[in-house]
Amino acid sequence: MLYIVTAIIGLGVISQVLADRFQVPSVLFLIAAGIVFGPVGLHLLNPSAFGDALSSIVGLSVAIIVFEGAFHLKVNKLREAPSAQIRLVTVGALISLLGTATVIRFALDQPWDLSLLIGSLLVATGPTVITPILSVVPVRDRVAAALETEGIANDVTAAILAVVMFEVLVLTGSDTFHVGEFFASFVRRLGTGMLVGILVAGIIWYILRHLNLSPGNAPQNSRLLVLVGALTAYAAADIVARESGIAAVATAGILLGNADLPYEEKIEEFKGDITLVVLSFVFITLAALLKPKDLFALGIGGAIVVFVVMFVIRPLIVFISTSGGRFTRDEKLFMSFVGPRGIIPASVATLFAFRIRNSADVIPNAEHAATVLIGTVFLVIVVTVVLEGGFARFIAEYLNVIPMRVLIIGGGKVGRSLAARLEDRGENVVLIEQDETIVQTAREEGYTVHDGDGTDTEVLRSSGAGNAKIVVAATGDDDVNLLVAQLAESKFDVETIIARANNPDNVDAFEDLGVRTISSSLATAWAIDNVIERPALSNWMTELGRSGDVQEIEITAESLVGKTIDELDAEMPNGVLIALVGRDGETQVPNKGFTLQKGDHVTFLGRKESVRETISMCQS
Repeated sequence: MLYIVTAIIGLGVISQVLADRFQVPSVLFLIAAGIVFGPVGLHLLNPSAFGDALSSIVGLSVAIIVFEGAFHLKVNKLREAPSAQIRLVTVGALISLLGTATVIRFALDQPWDLSLLIGSLLVATGPTVITPILSVVPVRDRVAAALETEGIANDVTAAILAVVMFEVLVLTGSDTFHVGEFFASFVRRLGTGMLVGILVAGIIWYILRHLNLSPGNAPQNSRLLVLVGALTAYAAADIVARESGIAAVATAGILLGNADLPYEEKIEEFKGDITLVVLSFVFITLAALLKPKDLFALGIGGAIVVFVVMFVIRPLIVFISTSGGRFTRDEKLFMSFVGPRGIIPASVATLFAFRIRNSADVIPNAEHAATVLIGTVFLVIVVTVVLEGGFARFIAEYLNVIPMRVLIIGGGKVGRSLAARLEDRGENVVLIEQDETIVQTAREEGYTVHDGDGTDTEVLRSSGAGNAKIVVAATGDDDVNLLVAQLAESKFDVETIIARANNPDNVDAFEDLGVRTISSSLATAWAIDNVIERPALSNWMTELGRSGDVQEIEITAESLVGKTIDELDAEMPNGVLIALVGRDGETQVPNKGFTLQKGDHVTFLGRKESVRETISMCQS
């Protein structure tokens, strides 16, 4: 047993290192390790060596995993989340549960109770499979936030739903099933779990906040206390009422994660390391317990389940949940095709497979039910992780959802108006604002807003200044705008920095410091002058980003180098003109014989759809 434990932990660490190296979910390597080194492969790992203790070990592992997910579920983030994110974790979870259960019921010819149990587990995506994808696919913040919120919230939802459905499975397996008996049993277990979770969380909170935990080693003691609390909550609740442990650790995790604990960052780091160990155990054990014949036994029905889950249910969830929001069609398609399943489905499925086998006296065909549970969950996890995780970058590039990142400091009317135009052109815009009223207003309008001081380096860094292409200082305070511009250049080396000058006397001073500056007063005067002298142009300019558009690109494609303006114009769609060409710092209106060179900057003007079609043509 010592050899097996050591080998599992070692393989888990190696899997995590490989996952970080190749930027894919670690679940893929963990499952592969279990198959290769388990009874199916080299037969070097045999989980049966743990005997009857295996179920308890997996149970405690699941407790830590669920507690980890619940600890990261921040209530204030959910309150700030746009309605689309809330629908993803409510309406979306319900559609996923019922849709998956229905297809399992008919495609695999399984009873409703088992179908609902599997369906509840496959509600979860989870941060452990979503985060690695988002680290290599820098999508817009609203897309990333929706996927991350869904993953964290549905981890907990799926675990609790699975307990409910397991109760249904056990009770319907008996001679008679009474709805009243089921609800009484469920309320007793859920209530017990919540009470134990609240009690344990309260005790830990009180100790951490009010007792002196050895000043020289308080962070370590805090980490250990929280870990022991999670295990205690699970074990105590399960002793009082069977299957109530998951509800207990979920409750304790949510409460402690939102309690503003001291040393919270240290606690999160420690829990992450412990979770890595238990994840290794659960996943490798799950994979080692699988038999190829069990997967093949699912047959065409298993393939139908995977197909419907990936290409019917998931898109339906996303398009319903994001309707009426700021998500573009391509963003919705990307979210539809990136929903891999991971930690919670695998770990809880493993736990309940043991419980089902141990309940053979009340569950008919318990061995078959456990095999279908493990086989179906495993099949969906592997296929979604491999296809959706492995091809996420390709999907994002094909759908063109990897945008230029723009950071706007100042969420007032100027900042929000600029954000609206940039987002309409498909850019990833993040606002920074510290006025609570403005923050709330901007969020209600659907913008991604970081609450904080834009002159604080850490606020800029956490908002994404490190990979921003453009930073715009658009507050009503010139001193703030100047400081932001200087920080963006000196600390983050941003390519383009633009500052708003509210006082026109400050324009020269800003530009002497190398800051590109727009004067609010002068810009207003120019706009009024355009209305007077050039009304048609002025009216059309106000439509930029709506029906009309102006875009500039740099000539990098070899296919465009050497072409004349006349040749390029013949290939462009109707409704777009080549307005300007910039070369070596000089800009001109080109004639039809002008020959393009690499590095030229070409400005296209015309109808929005035609301009974007031309941009796509030139960049392909």
